[in-house]
Amino acid sequence: MSSEEGGVTDVGNPTSVTLRCSFCGTLNKVDLRRAADRPKCGDCTKPMLLDRPVKVGQDDFDRTVLESDAPVLVDFYADWCAPCKMVAPLIDEIAHDQIGKMLVAKVDTDAAPDVAMRYSIRSIPTLIVFDGGEELERSMGFEPERVRALVDKVVA
Repeated sequence: MSSEEGGVTDVGNPTSVTLRCSFCGTLNKVDLRRAADRPKCGDCTKPMLLDRPVKVGQDDFDRTVLESDAPVLVDFYADWCAPCKMVAPLIDEIAHDQIGKMLVAKVDTDAAPDVAMRYSIRSIPTLIVFDGGEELERSMGFEPERVRALVDKVVA
């Protein structure tokens, strides 16, 4: 294993993503195929929990989402948003069901206004599927069947 800023996975892996440790803030390169093994942060050794959505901010959005080798579903949300709270269980379910196949991320639009502006997020929740750093499709509002279809399409 090699590390990147205290990372935890093989270099050049086709399913690697760079994630910020939710405990210490260190960036780690993680192999999604080994997500079920609960990889640990290379710095603080706490687990990188990939069976649930990972929070991504303005400072690590490009590195985590756009530079990911794996597809990424991003939930643009705000804590005060009632429809966002309705979508949250669906996002949690997708993260759990697609572990190792795709990354599921959450971006708080209040904390990351530049990212929200870059992707023209005008209503929340907005969910966007990225692959290879490009936006494939988006869903706005509560559209569980559409979101599941988007995910199935990208991980097939």
